[in-house]
Amino acid sequence: MFKETPNDWDMITLDLNLPGMDGMQASAEIRKLSPTVPIIMLTARDSESDQVLGLEMGADDYVTKPFSPITLIARIKALDRRAKLGSSKSTAENTAVAVSEPEEADEDSRFEVTTDNFRLNSKTREAYLNGKQIRDLTPKEFDLLKTLATKPRQVFSREQLLQLVWDYEYYGDERTVDAHIKKLRQKIEKVGPQIIQTVWGVGYKFDDTGADK
Repeated sequence: MFKETPNDWDMITLDLNLPGMDGMQASAEIRKLSPTVPIIMLTARDSESDQVLGLEMGADDYVTKPFSPITLIARIKALDRRAKLGSSKSTAENTAVAVSEPEEADEDSRFEVTTDNFRLNSKTREAYLNGKQIRDLTPKEFDLLKTLATKPRQVFSREQLLQLVWDYEYYGDERTVDAHIKKLRQKIEKVGPQIIQTVWGVGYKFDDTGADK
């Protein structure tokens, strides 16, 4: 059904324990057909490794059983808002670039976040560490990196990141943040030293001090 009309779907909630093809495989197949349709994975598996695997297969969020209907509805509404906001921003930014961007722009002006070692451009959804692109970032990973990098060395709690990146209130599942941070770190480490630091008992921060060494 999805294969025939991939652009007609607003969102997919996908149970991990499906008969025949499991949720991980189904998510990967859906991502081949549509890189943007939001996917929420529903599962009784609550280990961090299972969550990371679900994210690798294309899920945008991960809700562990048992959960209340209110929690699931809140996740669906939040993910839907962010998907629509991201779509409208992309359209507006592309129009603005086509109309007003000067032919010869200063290199740094293309980046919203610029430090000695790090650059990030929301229009192109690209991030660079020491001149090397951090590749294959999912929308959530990019948003998470941008949120942290916009305020270097400021510590964000998991609850704050849930509100800022996922756009929903804290419902008791901080592992969503931890799983995304773990996957984001793996991609950062492919191009340079780690710039997402854990502040034990509090949360996470961006700090690229000494990243050029």
